[in-house]
This record gives sequence, C-alpha cells and structure tokens, in this order.
Amino acid sequence: MSLHENLLGGPAPTLLPEEEQPYGMLADGGFSAADVAAQFPTFSLAWAQLADESFTAGRVVESYAFARTGYHRGLDQLRRAGWKGHGPVPWSHRPNRGFLRSLAALARAADAIKETDEASRCWQFLQDSSAEAFAELKQ
Repeated sequence: MSLHENLLGGPAPTLLPEEEQPYGMLADGGFSAADVAAQFPTFSLAWAQLADESFTAGRVVESYAFARTGYHRGLDQLRRAGWKGHGPVPWSHRPNRGFLRSLAALARAADAIKETDEASRCWQFLQDSSAEAFAELKQ
C-alpha cells in the first residue's frame, strides 16, 4: 500500500500545511480578516471569515465572491499537497478548515442567490470531503 492510499484502498486524507502567522493575526484581535487576506491572500480561513461576515450583514453577493476566492485558494493548496480531486479533507486538521469553511460559505451563498445546482454540488463536495465538516457547517 502506498502512502497515498488509506486502508480501504482510497486516497489518503489530504492535510494542508500549517501557517502560524495568519492564525496568530486573527487570534490576537488586532487584525481583521480583510487585513489577513490582504497580507496572506492564499489563507482560505480569512476569506471564509470575510464570506461569513458579509453573509451575516446581508451582503450575499459579496459573501459569494469571498467564499469563491477562499475555495479556489484552498483548491490550489490541496493540489499542491497531493490531492487528486477527491478523497478526505479532514475537518479535524486545523489548516483544512479554511477550505472547508469556504466551500460551505460558497454553498450557502449560491443557495441564497438561487444558484441551486452550484449549491447542491458544493454541499455534496463538502460531505464527500469531510462528513464532520458537513455536519458542523450545514445549518
């Protein structure tokens, strides 16, 4: 069995690398998600937070754009980490949460603007990637 397969023969879970500095910036409260996204544009969690903030404020199209950015940045990182377009992306691994939250935010915003096919695909992708994230984020 290769390192890229799990015990059932499927792909191994993809684990994105840690990025301590942007997490620290978000945690200390002195920086907004926009500040972090501007300084670390590949950090999906900042984009996911911007999507959530915009959605809560009723700016659904803005939320959709932020979520799509975080989703695509996350896809780029997943591919660099060896992901082949499918397989587990565990919610339990903190660096994966930015991508998974962006994916959920994209599904939510797509649904809100009546992009129902995209919303369905995104929710299914989230469930296929991480059942735990799906249960946590699908509300």
